[in-house]
Amino acid sequence: MKGSPNKNGSTNLLVENFVKGANDAGHTVDEIDAAHADISPCIGCIHCGYEGDCVLHDDMDIFRQTILKADMLVFATPLYYYGMSAQLKILIDRFCSKNFPIQQKHFKSVLLTVAYNSDDWTFDALESHYDTLIRYLNLEDEGRILGYGCGTPSMTKFSDYPKKAYQLGNGL
Repeated sequence: MKGSPNKNGSTNLLVENFVKGANDAGHTVDEIDAAHADISPCIGCIHCGYEGDCVLHDDMDIFRQTILKADMLVFATPLYYYGMSAQLKILIDRFCSKNFPIQQKHFKSVLLTVAYNSDDWTFDALESHYDTLIRYLNLEDEGRILGYGCGTPSMTKFSDYPKKAYQLGNGL
């Protein structure tokens, strides 16, 4: 699930390398581009009862089916103000109508993220949120690529992070 509005940005560079690695290992990858999809924010009505139909009808109707057929969830986002992008957060919030099926599936998961800065605390808040998602959704973390100092695609391209993303995808 890609949450970067920049189609040619650093986040998507990591995604491309992860996907190539996964494909080279024989896996099939379905990409969900949350940043360029028609997804409305959850309105918190709980009409779905956490496992029924959502009252909102948009691209999430298709994405839910794709997600529930998968074995792994990959969360890919640039770091925006020390958290995930709003585009990815909207998609995750819409998991609400399928909480129980997602929790019961015990998906594997991966976090791919990039940030311009390189402070040792740069990803603390995002990792805390991701750890909470792991716990709440009953996910099994298979790895994280935390791209420190990846403020531009060229910075990312000439770092070790694309190779690490490939290796993570290829090692699953």
